[in-house]
Amino acid sequence: MFNRLAKLREERAQGEKGFTLIELLVVVVIIGILIAIAIPLYLNYQKGSHDKAAESDLRGAVSVLEQCNSDNGSYPAAALSFAAKSGGGTACTGQSIKLSGSTEFKYVTPSGTKDSGGNTVTGSYTVTADATDGSGKKYCYDSVNGGSVATTSNALGASTC
Repeated sequence: MFNRLAKLREERAQGEKGFTLIELLVVVVIIGILIAIAIPLYLNYQKGSHDKAAESDLRGAVSVLEQCNSDNGSYPAAALSFAAKSGGGTACTGQSIKLSGSTEFKYVTPSGTKDSGGNTVTGSYTVTADATDGSGKKYCYDSVNGGSVATTSNALGASTC
């Protein structure tokens, strides 16, 4: 009888091929560590992509404003402010500024702007943009200085970069 029980136990032990609770816990812990590393990296990439979209939208807006000047002989006189959630906005007749994602955009016409020679410049503008879901970077373009889009710490809608 004892031999028979031992034989049954032996057959049963050979038929069981599974994972122990410790092995399963180790796998769950390893997966948790990988997720803890991956999620912050993903969120940083996502914030960076929102920032780049805002910078790109600002470059596109500069092109639209320059086109307005070419078509109408002047830049828009009124300050513009709109967000991507509203679908962008109209800059002047026949020209609209398209915004992507979470971009907020502001256009101002600074008064009394001076160029590098100290002369008052008329017909200039400053545009700023940032991404509400981004890392907090603000982008600015000043038509007096020209050049490329700059990163700024000024508030959106500031009259200077």
